[in-house]
Amino acid sequence: MINLIRILFYVSLLLVSYLSLVNASEIPYFESMSFISDKFVHSLIYFYLAILGILSKFRFNDLKVVALIFLFGAFIELIHYYHPHRLFEFFDLLANLIGVTIAFLIFRLKNKLTY
Repeated sequence: MINLIRILFYVSLLLVSYLSLVNASEIPYFESMSFISDKFVHSLIYFYLAILGILSKFRFNDLKVVALIFLFGAFIELIHYYHPHRLFEFFDLLANLIGVTIAFLIFRLKNKLTY
């Protein structure tokens, strides 16, 4: 089961990478999203990646997994700074941080309640 979760995690990382690097106008409904809904989607995507990363049971502890996922998002935003069809946004980084933090806190709380 863990191997299946890891495969889903890696495929999800590839999909997020692809969608983060293509011209934004090529993504359906992208231009119709408001500022709030865009940030909500960022939080949701990075929450999802963090959940998969934690469930993958890598050799790292959960905090390192979540930090690496956030750094992945920060790297994507850095690429956006130089990308001709994308924009670097601090609020995207904040939304990514919120998503991974919520996932981490849920697992931390779950672990405290089960022990």
